Amino acid sequence: MTGFASRRGAAGRYSWTWDLRSVNGRGLDLRLRLPDWIEGLEAAVRTRLQKAMHRGSVQLSLRVYSETGPAATALDPERLAAVMRLVERTEAEAAAADLGLRPSSAAEILGLRGVLDAPSPEEEDSAALRKALEADLEPLIADFTAMRASEGAALEATIGGHLDEVARLHQAATEAAAERGARAGDVLRAQIERVMEATDAVEPERLAQELALIAVKSDITEELDRLAAHVDAARALLAAEGPKGRKLDFLVQEFNREANTLCSKSGSRALTAVGLDLKAAIDQMREQIQNVE
Repeated sequence: MTGFASRRGAAGRYSWTWDLRSVNGRGLDLRLRLPDWIEGLEAAVRTRLQKAMHRGSVQLSLRVYSETGPAATALDPERLAAVMRLVERTEAEAAAADLGLRPSSAAEILGLRGVLDAPSPEEEDSAALRKALEADLEPLIADFTAMRASEGAALEATIGGHLDEVARLHQAATEAAAERGARAGDVLRAQIERVMEATDAVEPERLAQELALIAVKSDITEELDRLAAHVDAARALLAAEGPKGRKLDFLVQEFNREANTLCSKSGSRALTAVGLDLKAAIDQMREQIQNVE
């Protein structure tokens, strides 16, 4: 099931943006793009997402920004001492060579690389930031779930319409099978009479066996009964709470199996036409079920 949600947050000198989206998928495929310097964040996020969804190709990205200020800087005494010695030596050698140098300012010395550095995120304790991010993840998932729920309601209505069409075609197949049975009896009796007039070598018992076999092979009562049961089961699944996509996916395969058998046993143009319409309706329903959580 498709879905999208984004969110911005901030805590302390950090700010961040979330981006969560999903597309259809048979299983749950999580792809996370998270800062690797926040220890334990990926495992916590993955666990939370697995509880919130069960199907789909899901992508989550997080960008963290740091606003470095004066409090975040640190002075390296050893590096400063080394720089000061180099400045003193340079000025002394310049004076010996009769070269005039402008005196160095404190700002210039502090601006030299390594003298005054801001600590990297990896050097900081990321526990507080991780806690803030995990808390901010909850409303993001809530927005994402709400969007998917809205799409799910629309899908339920669409699949319900396909089930109504399957039920209608089931009734049409039942009526076509009854008409076929009435005509088939007359045709079969006429064919038997011609055979009996042409030869008297057919044993009555063998003829009865063959007729019974033909009747069994052409009977679609069981297929129609199972098809009706599948419609009821699908409606019950749609009304149930919780994940239902995998169950519906399996059930639609049973729908298709009954439709294929019905077509193979049809024995009449009318019943074959109904069977083909039934297969088309089931295929349309299958495409929509692929989107269901």
